[in-house]
Amino acid sequence: YKICNVHLHHCAIYYLLECWTDWMDCDNPTGTGDWETISNLKKYYPKDMCPNPTAIEVATVDGISMADAGNVFYAYTYKIIHNVSVTVCWMLMVFYIWHRNDHITGLICKNADQEKCFCRDYKVRFVCYPPFCGNQKLCWTKWYDRDNPSGTGDWELLQNLRNENPGEICADPIAIESRTVDTDTPAATTGQDFLHFSPTTGFVCKNGPNQYCRDYKVRFGCPCKPVLAELAVERDES
Repeated sequence: YKICNVHLHHCAIYYLLECWTDWMDCDNPTGTGDWETISNLKKYYPKDMCPNPTAIEVATVDGISMADAGNVFYAYTYKIIHNVSVTVCWMLMVFYIWHRNDHITGLICKNADQEKCFCRDYKVRFVCYPPFCGNQKLCWTKWYDRDNPSGTGDWELLQNLRNENPGEICADPIAIESRTVDTDTPAATTGQDFLHFSPTTGFVCKNGPNQYCRDYKVRFGCPCKPVLAELAVERDES
């Protein structure tokens, strides 16, 4: 199936696998800084890194996200992460500079760039696509339909679905399926274009001059684990 190109606002897929790696931490901020580069991570975690990750997430080793830690970036979006500008160091109003943070290089924080404190100790994880994710058994959530196509379109975003259905969707879905509500038709066969069609973002069909979206429902595929037994009702045996 085709992979959705969210930058072109176009995709025609029925089923998309993408998954997060485990968290990895191969360095600490002693010495020159914290160097969580992909080249180093592949040496320390040879079986846990895919060849070409497409996105990166960074957090402190004690689980604090960059946003919650007060970090400020030139750009930090889900799919595209550019160079980073400044962030607050611990509780002091002292700023230090992130050197680089992207899914091609990894994370580098240089102590030499800091004013009064070292870089914090960080961990990273990456988004990967098949075949890296392809061997995982899937347990599916129930179907969700939180929106209809009136207004700007049909917005079935993962974060909104989580807010409205707490505890029902796993932390890191690796697959998504979308069908029309009325005829149970796979989204890919409707001929419509989609803004988002991703297990880590959700599903969005936007109305425009050339299309009026149909009403869609979505469900998410999660890695089958014992904790999902109460959440997922269907197992993919294919």
